[in-house]
Amino acid sequence: MTALINSQFDALRRAWEQNRPDEYQRRKDLLCLRANFKASLNEMVEAVSCDFGHRSRQETLLAEAVTVLQEIDLCLQSLKKWLKPQRRKAGWQLWPARAEMRYVPLGVVGIMAPWNYPVNLTLTPLVAALAAGNHVFIKPSEYTPHTNAYLEQLFSKIFPENRVSMAQGGADIAAAFSALPFDHLFFTGSSENGKKVMAAAAQNLTPVTLELGGKSPALIAPDADLKKAAARIITGKLFNAGQTCIAPDYVLLPENALEPFIAEAKQQVSQRYRQTSHFPDYTSIINTRQYQRLSKLLEDASLRGYQTIPLMPFVDPQHALERRVFGPTLVLNPDDGSAIMQEEIFGPLMPIKTYRSYDEAIHYIASHDRPLALYCFSKDGFGKNGFSKKNPYIEAALLHIVAGSICINDTLYQFACTDLPFGGVGQSGMGQYHGYEGFKTFSKAMPILRQSHLALTDQLRPPYGQWVDLIIRFLSR
Repeated sequence: MTALINSQFDALRRAWEQNRPDEYQRRKDLLCLRANFKASLNEMVEAVSCDFGHRSRQETLLAEAVTVLQEIDLCLQSLKKWLKPQRRKAGWQLWPARAEMRYVPLGVVGIMAPWNYPVNLTLTPLVAALAAGNHVFIKPSEYTPHTNAYLEQLFSKIFPENRVSMAQGGADIAAAFSALPFDHLFFTGSSENGKKVMAAAAQNLTPVTLELGGKSPALIAPDADLKKAAARIITGKLFNAGQTCIAPDYVLLPENALEPFIAEAKQQVSQRYRQTSHFPDYTSIINTRQYQRLSKLLEDASLRGYQTIPLMPFVDPQHALERRVFGPTLVLNPDDGSAIMQEEIFGPLMPIKTYRSYDEAIHYIASHDRPLALYCFSKDGFGKNGFSKKNPYIEAALLHIVAGSICINDTLYQFACTDLPFGGVGQSGMGQYHGYEGFKTFSKAMPILRQSHLALTDQLRPPYGQWVDLIIRFLSR
């Protein structure tokens, strides 16, 4: 298998060197991808649901289709502008030189996609890489074989294999893939695997973008609308059954808001997921391994004596196990020594931690690893001219907390804003993509200086004398 992926990589490299995509070819690729993807959404929904055991059609279309189509549209609308050379200042010292910056394709880039959003997190970076003019090699997750087959069929209708290619397999293929001499390697997954990918890429000095995860907090300020905050946190936590890198991992709220929040969370869940044997709108856990991992987190919390509150007490245990339906559960005030506060949860378990002062809550978040996302709930801060009223609670969070992204008074939707970059910081990742930032990630910013036939710099050469000394004194005055 290693020989096969080496052969695929070599074919991509040769093809890129012989025929680099121009603006016309990039637009054609994006238009063809959009048309064929849009036409095959039913097949995509079915493939994803087969891999999960069950995922609602609406969640799949929202998460996998809408954002990808928006990303393609933004690239098509903006590509001409992005490719236009940018004028820069050469400085009078280099007169009459002219300076510019151009974004040029890197060459052959690798994309390693995860299982939780197998279409979105494959196609979104692919769109950026194609817009930048690269050839692309993709390694999808081995946990989504039906989706992988769908993607392979989709690509075969649009691209030759030496333009976009796929390598399928487990950990051994992933290790060999990350060791290839790419011009850029883009990885989405766990922090543990991200370290392995970065170490392998370092052997070739391959630059990497790492989209990881971590523990993204939802911070509820004392003045927040608790009912609205609870509803939107539940939305973010239970979308895709919490199998989302930017899902709110835990909640921080005032001590006196604990019981009202619990009551509101229960009501939200009972309204959204009726007592039925099918739960058509609730996503299954991807596989038995992940289901057991979540069970162990909950078991550890119970053994440590933390109160756990199931939000779907009506779920039949046998049915839940068969369909891998993991009921959402609150865990009250676990300490940092518990497994649920040490690991990224990646499921419908939600620790609730109370605070006495807002400063204490901010210090707690700031003293831990920088999260991929921060959710802050307070008065909205909207005035007559948009964000004209400064809310002190929001401003304090923005001042003291560094996160990959921040969403105020909502959850998840910062990812859907295609004109905002997305990416982690520190333990939650490095680099970013979406829109213009994605185009730049997969491009080389090429600085170009154009000098005239006659130039002042011709005077700065040996033999040096008084004239050069005079020029140096003038330039460094």
